[in-house]
Amino acid sequence: MLPIGGGTAALLISWAAAAVAAFGIHLLGERLHGRTTATVLVLLWGLLPHAVVFSIAYTEPLLTAFAAFSLYAVLTGRWLWAGSLAALAGLARPNGVAIAAAVCVAAGYELWKRRAHAPWRLWAGAAVAPLGWGGYLLWVGVRTGDPLSGYFAVQRGWRSRFDFGIDALRNVRDIVVRPAELATTATALIVGVALLLFALLVVDRESRPPLPVLVYTGVLLLITAGGGGFFESKPRFLLPAFPLLLPLACALAKARPRAAIVVIAALAGLSCCYGTYLLTLAPVPL
Repeated sequence: MLPIGGGTAALLISWAAAAVAAFGIHLLGERLHGRTTATVLVLLWGLLPHAVVFSIAYTEPLLTAFAAFSLYAVLTGRWLWAGSLAALAGLARPNGVAIAAAVCVAAGYELWKRRAHAPWRLWAGAAVAPLGWGGYLLWVGVRTGDPLSGYFAVQRGWRSRFDFGIDALRNVRDIVVRPAELATTATALIVGVALLLFALLVVDRESRPPLPVLVYTGVLLLITAGGGGFFESKPRFLLPAFPLLLPLACALAKARPRAAIVVIAALAGLSCCYGTYLLTLAPVPL
């Protein structure tokens, strides 16, 4: 038995996971664009408008930590590590399927290149990667008494579904035609900026990451933007999509130090004020 309660343990795990995630993001950013860009990338991730989530017992930091190190393992050819960490990401959150997809796509590309010369670790990593996500769905199903479709029944109960963004567009329409809460308006802006950053990530040759990083980010963004229900929670769901910040990190790393400091200080102030609002005044759930 632990000398602390479940809530305290969950909080400590979340804090530790956020620290590990920051280290993993730095490793990945350094491999892609150097140490300066990696440092800026971590700063930007820690100063996102919803970064206050890292201070409470949510699972986004855990998913981010597993995903960052899984992507790093893919880029360094450690396929068993990549698959195992992707499986753990899937166990942490259902949208951890994004990192499983990235590992499988990267492994498939390597298998196509190597043909008959692919090592067994490559096959094993690809096979293990989606097991965590499948296990998560199965566990929820078992808990509800219906192993195969119980998870989807729970999602229907929460009115959470994938509707190709129809519900999100309805929320944007409502924001335009009638007064809305600050958190609702901010959500629409954040998702819009995320879509724009992904477009920059794809078209900008300088900041464009390797295929597995693009797949992970794209799938995570697709799940978030295309999912219905819990509109105000979408920025939280996007917290693990740290590669979206690569174009900004590359630009700030090349900017004059004074300009970069002003931008980062402004983001810190915005994050602090908005995070306080979310925790104390916002009438919508995180």
